[in-house]
Amino acid sequence: MPSVPHQPTVSFAETSCSILDSSEEEEEDDDEDETADEALPAAARSSGSLSPAHFEAGNHQTGAKSRGCYRCGKGGGFWGRGDKEACLACGARYCSACVLRAMGSMPEGRKCLSCIGRPVAESRRNALGRGSRVLRRLISAAEVDLVMRSERECAANQLRPEDIYVNGAKLSPEELALLQGCSCPPSRLRPGFYWYDKVSGFWGKEGHKPHCIISANLNVGGALVQKASNGSTGILVNGREITKSELQILKLAGVQCAGKPHFWLNADGSYQEEGQKTVKGKIWDKPIVKLLSPVLSLPTPNKMTNQCGEEAINVVNRPDYLEQRTTQKLLLVGSGTSTILKQAKFSYKSKPFSVDECEDLKLIIQSNIYRYIGILLEGRERFEEEVLADRRKLCQHDPSSSGRPESGFCDEEVTEYSIVPRLKAFSDWILKAMALGNLEDIFPAASREYAPLVEELWKDPAIQATYRRRNELPFLPFAASYFLDRVVDISRTEYELCDTDILYADGITSSDGLASTDISFPQLALDVRVADELDPHDTLLRYQLIRINNKGLRENSKWLQMFDDVSLVIFCVAVSDYDEYYEDANGTVVNKMIESRQLFESIALHPTFEQMNFLLLLTKFDLLEQKIGKSPLTRTTSA
Repeated sequence: MPSVPHQPTVSFAETSCSILDSSEEEEEDDDEDETADEALPAAARSSGSLSPAHFEAGNHQTGAKSRGCYRCGKGGGFWGRGDKEACLACGARYCSACVLRAMGSMPEGRKCLSCIGRPVAESRRNALGRGSRVLRRLISAAEVDLVMRSERECAANQLRPEDIYVNGAKLSPEELALLQGCSCPPSRLRPGFYWYDKVSGFWGKEGHKPHCIISANLNVGGALVQKASNGSTGILVNGREITKSELQILKLAGVQCAGKPHFWLNADGSYQEEGQKTVKGKIWDKPIVKLLSPVLSLPTPNKMTNQCGEEAINVVNRPDYLEQRTTQKLLLVGSGTSTILKQAKFSYKSKPFSVDECEDLKLIIQSNIYRYIGILLEGRERFEEEVLADRRKLCQHDPSSSGRPESGFCDEEVTEYSIVPRLKAFSDWILKAMALGNLEDIFPAASREYAPLVEELWKDPAIQATYRRRNELPFLPFAASYFLDRVVDISRTEYELCDTDILYADGITSSDGLASTDISFPQLALDVRVADELDPHDTLLRYQLIRINNKGLRENSKWLQMFDDVSLVIFCVAVSDYDEYYEDANGTVVNKMIESRQLFESIALHPTFEQMNFLLLLTKFDLLEQKIGKSPLTRTTSA
């Protein structure tokens, strides 16, 4: 007998699945599906799912010895020797002396170490979570219950949505979770092709008559086609041509089927002809229908079926893995949320932004350049007036202070904040457009034409002197200089965004309202040897980041009612906003830090978020370090 490579011993106590409770399960019948189970190892070898140790241990076994242990090769006589535990993925069998070495701590139940992360063989799915005589002899009952629970609820052991088609459409993970978590799910769901009548709740395999009735109005799969059940009666129910067995039930229920009419059938059994509003009756109210439907192998609604035709999710009995599979919604509110959302896209998306989104961001950047220039021009005028006022005041109180009164010092109108007449005309035009509120209508449409003037204006000593006093310009963002230094390049039609441009841009869309992105985290492989074989897209950790602009919440708090299904509210506060201000809809200048506090209080006290979890996130500490020496904290006024 060839030697088998020794596999490392893994302590059973090191199980990594977190289990909240345990329950006794019935013992597994080892004789169930014996023929199908024996064929599994061969199929597993051909697909490469077995480890080299499995090959070596399995190749020497022939005939009656094929039932021996896949690790030590013992126990393969005519009668076998003792019970063996089979891997749910590849079907390899292990004796009681080898099972713990071959399966380790069993984080996904009874699987070989090399099969962790792989799906369960469909022929073994009925054995999921059922008791094991072999394990009960080796470990305690509590530990067996832990293994059985992790086996039932582990993500890798569940049905894969890509293997199930409903009405011709492949299910998404969310649709599969909805289908399995509804109040009346399909029984014994297996990979394959199914049809589903969303109006009545009928469910069946493609090309066959219905075999059960599930919850109606589930948003899963595609549209129901006429030949879904391969009927040949010419009578349509909800657009599907029914089978002969169904036609017999309709006739027994007293439904007039002459002339091959078309019917609408609701979940409560009420039916009516297409194009008519009159309900002709309820099929399920007929005792003969419920009596003879099982004879014709047709389903009848059970007590759990929602008679109102509306879907009701059974949250209490929903398995934990279904809760994890659903997308967890996180609401981003506060300052700097657009940057967080953009960073999430860069970190978890292979293509963070589409072509349309990039064009939208490009429009934002080009428009903001002229807004930044307008803020600087307003500041320049204010600083120039302050200098001239101080000069006139000085000459008025002490005319000799100039030293040379004859030089016209008191009458001089030129300061370090004065610009040349040519730029002065352009400056006045921009300020006038800002005052009229049509600056965004002019730019960026005309940005390319005026880009050289903007660049010259930005480099003018008067504007640079104004920018050095940017701490006194509360409406000027910190990133303004980053874009103004490149105004000519940015104004070009062929301007291409870089990642830094996107991060520094104010906002996400031109409307700057709601924005969201879906992100997911890959599964953590419990065994390093199979980490590279896991599908990175097969994950339970799915999140949707939803960002809402503060302006939308200030103007309409009813928006908060839209987010009653979020799992967490992430409230962001930029600590560098202590000396920055904005102008509200009433024209009142408000400190951004004070506004953040008021907004947080209004959201936390809103009835929609009464039982919601909050995460307070303080951001932009790097900007605070740069500001704190130049702008004191006393600039934050009390509310």
